[in-house]
Amino acid sequence: MTHRIDFHDLPNIDPASLRPIDIEALAGPNTSRHAPPILILYGSLRARSYSRFVAEEAARLLRWFGCEVRLFDPSGLPLPDDTEAGHPKVQALRELATWSEGMVWVSPERHGAMTGIMKTQIDWIPLSLGGVRPTQGKTLAVMEVSGGSQSFNAVNQLRILGRWMRMVTIPNQSSVPKAFGEFDDDGRMQDSPLYRRVVDVCEELVKFTWLMRDRGDYLTHRYSERVESAEETSRRVNQVAH
Repeated sequence: MTHRIDFHDLPNIDPASLRPIDIEALAGPNTSRHAPPILILYGSLRARSYSRFVAEEAARLLRWFGCEVRLFDPSGLPLPDDTEAGHPKVQALRELATWSEGMVWVSPERHGAMTGIMKTQIDWIPLSLGGVRPTQGKTLAVMEVSGGSQSFNAVNQLRILGRWMRMVTIPNQSSVPKAFGEFDDDGRMQDSPLYRRVVDVCEELVKFTWLMRDRGDYLTHRYSERVESAEETSRRVNQVAH
């Protein structure tokens, strides 16, 4: 996979310090080399949405690192159980979840928690979909923005959800306090230690995604499920005809 060294979308990056991912140090010899597909979810519908701004910054960075990135717009997504799963926005979200190898979740912190918009998106992604687990074994990075002092309530909750969805949540994370002061008029994040942490999170996510590539099925192949499968097979083979 070739990498395009281009910093025009990353004006606050030090080109001497941002390095391409060493794929050979992470992937096995027979690992496929297509660009890692990454889905980004954000948790606000405001016109000037700081969680969306962080999501867009992450998208630019992930593309620089060689990923194929898609952002899901939550506008118009219905509440869980308020409609059927055939709703177009629900279908679009589930298709992207299945398509992805990794995800980034960025939520504002509202009343000390992630937003309902963020939780709604995750609630529409099932643990199992047509015999396929759309999130199991995939990588996840979590970030949050807040209007006040730095907090980690939202990212901690997102980590719990990531574990529940059986995802591999990377160790690093980002929390952007007083987000109103971290972006310019065009919604671009200004250079600061907070921006550099966002870069760190994106770099680490790509590394973990390459590390997990083509290994997820083996890592999530569980004893309990093998036992259950054996029992189901035995009942089917030995069932008494009536």
